[in-house]
Amino acid sequence: MALTPAQKTIIKTHYNANMPTLSDDQAAAAFNALATPDFWIWRTAVTKAEIVGKVSQDATSFIWAGNGFITRTTQEILTFDQLFAAQAFGEPVCNPSLPNVRTAFSDIFSGVGNAALNRTHLLATGRRKATLVEKLLATGTGSTASPALSAYSDGFLMTAQDVVDSRNS
Repeated sequence: MALTPAQKTIIKTHYNANMPTLSDDQAAAAFNALATPDFWIWRTAVTKAEIVGKVSQDATSFIWAGNGFITRTTQEILTFDQLFAAQAFGEPVCNPSLPNVRTAFSDIFSGVGNAALNRTHLLATGRRKATLVEKLLATGTGSTASPALSAYSDGFLMTAQDVVDSRNS
């Protein structure tokens, strides 16, 4: 993805202050490493299989029983399925970085008990640790409770050419 002039300035400032002795390849690798301390961003693509079949980084899992899913209304179940109408990676995906998707999670799994646990699981699955460049270009607090919005979709990696372009901007 092409960096904007403003983003190049942010990267250049960070590079000059923290990485002036690194080669372009080393700087790109440093920008692509996970930010420390941890900085959380919303994911832009989460598969349905991840949500219903995997344990999150917070050790939560999707609950089918009771008011977790089985006893949701027909409309809630249809809405949940509709959230995954988009396709990526050959699978149905949703985009938790969108506020309306997170609102849908809350509305579909309203209530207490297993519904509340599913809300927690959906939000935990919908965030991930950011790389340094993602942190630098993100907007928001970046906490587990309030992940930031990334400037890019999941998977953006800086290249050595991006470093050169930013340095020369």
